[in-house]
Amino acid sequence: MIEKNRSDVQILVLVTPNFNLAATATFIDPFRAANYLEGDTRYRWQLVSASGGSCMASNGFCVETQRLSDIQGSQFDIVVMSASWTPETGATHQLLAALRKFARAGSIMGGIDTGAFILASAGLLSGKRATVHYEHIDALKELHEDIEVSEDIFVRHDNQFTCAGGIASADIALHLIQAISGDALANAAARYIFHPLLRPAGTPQNPANVEPLGSHVPASIRKAIVVMEQHLENALTIPKIASRISVSHRQLNRLFVKYVGKSPAAYYRDIRLDRARGFVTQTDMPMSEIAIASGFASQVHFSRAYRERFGLSPRTDRVNGRIPFEFRGWPLHRKQPDRI
Repeated sequence: MIEKNRSDVQILVLVTPNFNLAATATFIDPFRAANYLEGDTRYRWQLVSASGGSCMASNGFCVETQRLSDIQGSQFDIVVMSASWTPETGATHQLLAALRKFARAGSIMGGIDTGAFILASAGLLSGKRATVHYEHIDALKELHEDIEVSEDIFVRHDNQFTCAGGIASADIALHLIQAISGDALANAAARYIFHPLLRPAGTPQNPANVEPLGSHVPASIRKAIVVMEQHLENALTIPKIASRISVSHRQLNRLFVKYVGKSPAAYYRDIRLDRARGFVTQTDMPMSEIAIASGFASQVHFSRAYRERFGLSPRTDRVNGRIPFEFRGWPLHRKQPDRI
């Protein structure tokens, strides 16, 4: 860990094409606030990519970066790998070698959003706990069975952390400031960026019974969804789910239609297909294995349901799903509109 009250902490932020700009800026901003509040540059950071120059983020914004080869001889206290779409395309031999070198030198190594995939490819997460954004959790489990994948907003060890991204990037940055500069500066930085609560380690990405706009959904629906999510591969019948939560099949159907807008069977099928889409677009698993892992009895049934939900076949989506969002012809999880 970095020596307490260090006055000059060097941070390297490595980004890949289509990285998540919001999560990256959210990580950096607490350090900026800490510098401003201290009236001194206690934290310094550099934004670097493999090729340098302009790097486009997943939202279409471009940022200027230094070239990785230009800073290879430098030392950094914290090295953060920030990625989003198709992290495997950014895991070049040069980048993986650089990450291993920084780790050997004693840098704190971190991953934001899908940055954990690249740290894993460099062999830095083997036998450890790590997290990514919940959309990519199943893919990380499938690709790296030697990692204990967590659904927390961040996982932190003495010399390593991974973070799901989004606003959680500020949480892990503030924890680092707290460890390096103490409670007072971390609190002041959190207040300055209007981060009202520093969430602790162990905070889940999607806490049970919590909805940002408030929840008016009956407890029986929430319980049914929990059972469904626990049985995505070995799918249960709806009557069996109803029995487990002690409501009638008819009542469960009525509640889902009223509050969710679809039958429990349709909802169950959709969340299994959403899981399947993660495997289709983020791994090279055979389609037959994806069908089984998503609770479908046959690949034909799976492909038909997939096309109905997403408007294209799994094989086509394997190609299109790896195209950055802003370059797609139609939005994610929406079928193409009918042409007149």
